Amino acid sequence: MSELPPDPPRLREILAYLDGQLANTETIAIFLRLQRDKVKMAQPERPRGNVKEGGRLTGFAQPSAKTGYVVQQKRTPHGSEPTFIHLADCSMIEGTPHRIRPDEARAALADRNIEPCQFCRPDTELGIDLA
Repeated sequence: MSELPPDPPRLREILAYLDGQLANTETIAIFLRLQRDKVKMAQPERPRGNVKEGGRLTGFAQPSAKTGYVVQQKRTPHGSEPTFIHLADCSMIEGTPHRIRPDEARAALADRNIEPCQFCRPDTELGIDLA
């Protein structure tokens, strides 16, 4: 919208429309978060570190070879948003992600300013317990 109308009645109409759109979007976001939480609760617990594999104990769960890790940083007009680590095939990645190695993902997740994606759970894939 490049130019706004000069008269107050039309400005009030536009403002009312935009407020309605924001409320609708917020309702959809709440619904999607609730659905995501239900899906997370339905997932069976995956084994973590010290799992016996082929007669040996491992320190970390082994990441799948075809999956990689990416870091997502988003900048907005209001500043940066939190940084997230994702599995490379995660459908929740926004913006332009940057590929990182598993050791870089582990190191990044040790930083309190960087969060694992709550959808794809790279921390679980790496065998890290952040709880």
